[in-house]
Amino acid sequence: MNLSFFNQFTSPHLLGIPLILLSTLLPALLIPSPDNRLITNRLSTIQLWLIHSITKHFMLPLNKKGHKWALILTSVMMFLLMINLLGLLPYTFTPTTQLSMNMALAFPLWLATMLTGLRNQPSISLGHLLPEGTPTPLIPALILIETTSLFIRPLALGIRLTANLTAGHLLIQLISTATTTLLPIMPPISLLTALILLLLTTLEVAVAMIQAYVFTLLLSLYLQENI
Repeated sequence: MNLSFFNQFTSPHLLGIPLILLSTLLPALLIPSPDNRLITNRLSTIQLWLIHSITKHFMLPLNKKGHKWALILTSVMMFLLMINLLGLLPYTFTPTTQLSMNMALAFPLWLATMLTGLRNQPSISLGHLLPEGTPTPLIPALILIETTSLFIRPLALGIRLTANLTAGHLLIQLISTATTTLLPIMPPISLLTALILLLLTTLEVAVAMIQAYVFTLLLSLYLQENI
């Protein structure tokens, strides 16, 4: 029974064909496309307002060179937001619970920010490895520590997103199993666990949105250091 709790994190297959690509692309198909009408409907208006607010929020701390990343950062934010929220629905699969996918998303984006800094301002980018005013005996140790922390960044991005979503989904399944098990034995306790499940589901919706925001925000901060 313990193993069945982790079946929800297994990539779905149909006739031996993995469906993780389909589950990744499906949320993008649910986003309404803008039409050519002069007066748009409410859903399109809310969508445009949300995308505009997200883009403005991430672009404010960046200079004009960083504004070229507006489309990438906004797309990553919307992509993660849709996948995380749709993964909370019953009988669905959340691709962002897979560490391999999160690392495949985090590492190229982090590497792109690093290469941007090394191309545009190599001295400043390499200067982050050694703080100003460091005593001479501590220079080798600090360079090693800063280099290690630099290469840990994409790992931290992927693990943070995976761990938070996996823990939330696992808690929801554990409490829902306890609710159905206790219902015929102790109905009052079952109602209490159902209330806890409702509160946890609300919290998990907030976590899904916050983790998408944190992932994109950290990328924008890494970009800010390199432009």
